[in-house]
Amino acid sequence: MLLGQDDNLLNLTSAHLNIGLRGIPVGTCRTSFVTPEKGVHYCGYPISELADFLPEDIVYLLFNKELPNPEQSKEFVSELQSRGEVPSEINSILSPLPKNGHPMDWLSIGIHSLGMMASNNDWKEDALDLIAKMPRLLGLIFRYREGRGENIPEDDLSLNLVERFTNTLDLDNVDRNAMNKILSTYLVLHMDHGGGNLSTFAGKAVASGHATVYSSMAGAMNALSGPLHGRANQSCFEFVKKIGTFDPDEVEDFVRGELAAKRPVFGFGHAVLRAEDPRATVQFALGEKLCPDDEYFKTIRTLREVAPRVLSENPKISNPNANVDIASGTLLNYVGLTKPEYYTTFFGWARVAGIGAQIIDERVVMRDGKGIPIYRPKYIAEEQSLRHLD
Repeated sequence: MLLGQDDNLLNLTSAHLNIGLRGIPVGTCRTSFVTPEKGVHYCGYPISELADFLPEDIVYLLFNKELPNPEQSKEFVSELQSRGEVPSEINSILSPLPKNGHPMDWLSIGIHSLGMMASNNDWKEDALDLIAKMPRLLGLIFRYREGRGENIPEDDLSLNLVERFTNTLDLDNVDRNAMNKILSTYLVLHMDHGGGNLSTFAGKAVASGHATVYSSMAGAMNALSGPLHGRANQSCFEFVKKIGTFDPDEVEDFVRGELAAKRPVFGFGHAVLRAEDPRATVQFALGEKLCPDDEYFKTIRTLREVAPRVLSENPKISNPNANVDIASGTLLNYVGLTKPEYYTTFFGWARVAGIGAQIIDERVVMRDGKGIPIYRPKYIAEEQSLRHLD
């Protein structure tokens, strides 16, 4: 069926309906794109070239479409530090929340609360403010949810973004330097991924109705929290723990057993990539440097070799290779962040930068500064719903 020209849907057929808009162009993205071989690029730079940059430098890149020089980097770090203070009232909001609520629900509430206390009703100002406040907010969420609401360190605004989080978290018996490095790399690798993933699209759609950045970002975090999207990294590490071995034959038996039971093999495959995700490659290299003898790292090292070979036996699988989720949970666990239910909040922390930059582009840059209109996709009435008109 060819849909009518009057509906502005010429060249779309009924096969394009009810597929979640998959593959249907709706706009342009200025911050990032993905290619089958080199994966995600930020403003034209392959992600593999950016992994060792400060997160602040990548935020600058996404907002300004160019990397900062050393002086610009220093000034931008200082600017974010000046925006980082979190109102003390956030403590009394977080403290009574249900401890069994998922951390992503806490994050959504926290972002909404900041918006009610600190919004400037300015797209760029609010986006930068939220990025600057995220480390403290996330650290407080961890502490109050775990019942550690007493003796919280002061927020040291002289530190960088990652250091402010680990300072607030203040875990005992951890390698703070290793934690900072792994979190810094994680944030850079996860900041953006094109314009059409669910959380980014959801955030931009909410913003198109001129809701605030905070409301839009809370909506994006709610989208990210689902098991088919951002919570995949939580599921992946739970999957790795379930394997319980790094023996190649036993790992292969486990993978084949999961496939036979029609359960997913987490950490492999990607909708666009046709090679190993460069973000996975970066994290494996970091793991070989920091924790080559960690039991879970040994497991994912074996999985990296075994799973693609087994998955490639199925001709319907176009990319059996490792994706970004395969190593992230293992590295976070190694540095003392041992609860997988928190892993999606790190994803959300990172993605606030990319979604924020895209919201600014769509609200005040595109269409010669007029911005993108409110999102309003067309739905076609089914025959059954039209029967009352007969």
